[in-house]
Amino acid sequence: MTDIGLFIPCYVDQFYPQVGLATVRLLERLGCRVHYPEAQTCCGQPMANAGSAELAAPLAERFLRIFGRFPYVVSPSGSCVSMVRNHYSDLLPNQPELQALGKRTFELCEFLIDVLHVETVPGSFPHRVGLHQSCHALRELRLGSGTERLVPQFNKVRTLLASLEGITLVELTRADECCGFGGVFSVEEEAVSCAMGKDRIADHLHAGAEVITGVDVTCLMHLEGLLRREKTPLRVQHVAEILAGVAK
Repeated sequence: MTDIGLFIPCYVDQFYPQVGLATVRLLERLGCRVHYPEAQTCCGQPMANAGSAELAAPLAERFLRIFGRFPYVVSPSGSCVSMVRNHYSDLLPNQPELQALGKRTFELCEFLIDVLHVETVPGSFPHRVGLHQSCHALRELRLGSGTERLVPQFNKVRTLLASLEGITLVELTRADECCGFGGVFSVEEEAVSCAMGKDRIADHLHAGAEVITGVDVTCLMHLEGLLRREKTPLRVQHVAEILAGVAK
């Protein structure tokens, strides 16, 4: 049985706890022993994105103290995992233990495929689904090939979703375009952020999607807010919920 430390980001903990529960349900079904350290806090990404590295560094140290004992750390958030893996070394250079922990920290879908070697998840989801590929997950974690790269095409999240019975993955016109959330960007550049989000929603609607899914709650929250305000008949659901068979 594989032991993992479950890293639940702030937005999941505070606004979408069902995503964390779905993650546990899925990992346990696939033979993992899930540990949830209650002392965990924010990874420091909001501070780092705002340019306050001095505020983010102590959180990186805390993350190491809390999760350093686990062989693997898994999180239902591409952006937070990217923070740990790709940016902690900038905050705290010359700390080999922290760099080693970053290599053991995985987004949920990449953990299933790259570590557990699971590409087929039993279950069904008889809906038309559009996959929103968040920027950090796509371009920093490389969960997919990205349309701008001249490499063989692959997509780890899509592979898992496609294994479900009854699902139809719709084809988007701009499959890996940013939704406009961007953390602090969505606050400081609200008009641009909303325009980008509406463009993503329009693409999904044009493709005939019933559900927008993705690996980052923050992106989905941004899109969900726009959908609610426009009263658009389209819903969002995190990939962990879909893979775990959580109806909505």
